[in-house]
Amino acid sequence: MSDQTYQPTLSQLRAFVAIAEYRHFGTAAARSAVSQPTLSQALASLENGLGLQLIERSTRRVLVTAAGMRLLPQAMATLEAADRFLASATGDTLGGTLRLGIIPTVAPYVLPELLPELRRKLPATVPQVVEDQTARLLDGLRTGVLDVAVLALPTETSGLVEIPLYSEEFVLVTPRGHALAGRTDLGAPELAELPLLLLDEGHCLRDQTLELCRAADAHPGAVGDTRAASLTTVVQCVAGGLGVTLIPEMAVPAETARGTLDTARFATPAPGRTIGLAYRSSSARADDYEYLAAVIRSKRPF
Repeated sequence: MSDQTYQPTLSQLRAFVAIAEYRHFGTAAARSAVSQPTLSQALASLENGLGLQLIERSTRRVLVTAAGMRLLPQAMATLEAADRFLASATGDTLGGTLRLGIIPTVAPYVLPELLPELRRKLPATVPQVVEDQTARLLDGLRTGVLDVAVLALPTETSGLVEIPLYSEEFVLVTPRGHALAGRTDLGAPELAELPLLLLDEGHCLRDQTLELCRAADAHPGAVGDTRAASLTTVVQCVAGGLGVTLIPEMAVPAETARGTLDTARFATPAPGRTIGLAYRSSSARADDYEYLAAVIRSKRPF
C-alpha cells in the first residue's frame, strides 16, 4: 500500500526510467553516472513509496511490470518537464545531455558538420550519438532511450512528432565506364535486370530501393547476393565490378571521391527520400527540438 504523503524525487524517477530503458542495472547505472547500489536503492525507495513493483529482476533479465509500463510514460514526461524547467531558468536551449539517434545512411555525411555547429550554437548541450537502424531508433524513442532521432520520413509511428528537414534524390552509382554512366534521364524501369547491390536487412534505404523497383515493375538481378552493413562497403563493391547501387544525394561527394566510380541521375521527378527529426509527442521540449531541427537543416551536406 502506498504512502499518501510520499513524493518521489527526480533521482528516483531517473533511476526507474534508466532501468526501464536499458533493461540492465549495470548499464543504467553507468549511463546515469551513479553506482549500481545507488541506482538500486533509488528504485527500491520509489517502489516502496508507491507500494508498487515497477521492475522485475531475475538472474537472467530485467522486466518492466504492468504497473511500470503504465507509469513509465508519466515518469518520462515528468523528467522532461523538469529538464525544460531548468533550461528555461538558466536560459539554455537544450541544456544537458541530448540523446540523438541517427540512421547509418545519414550519420557519416551530416555529423562532421553538425557536431561543431551544435557546440557553437548550443554550447550547453552534450550530444550522445546513437547510430542505428530505423526500427531500433523508433524503439529507443518510444521507450525514452533517445530524445530525438534523425531518420527517413514518414515513420508511420503513433505518438511521435515528425519535423521534415530536407529531401534528397537517389543517385545511381556505377563502375567507371558503365553504359548508364553520366545519364541524367534515367527511368526506374531501367533498373530491371541490373545487378543491384543493397544494404543488409533492416536499413530503410534497402526498403526504399526495393519499393522503387516494385513501383516501376522492375526486377533487378542478383538482389540479395551481395549485402553490406554500410554504404561505403556497398560502393566499394560497385567499384570492384560486382554491380550498381542507389545512394542518397548527400553521400555522393564522400562515396565517389576516389574517382573510380561514375554516377547517373533520374529524370524529374527523381525518386528520393525525406529526412526528418522525430521526437515523442509527450515531450515538453517541442520548441527546443524545432530549434535543433533548424540547426540540422542549416548544415545539410548538399
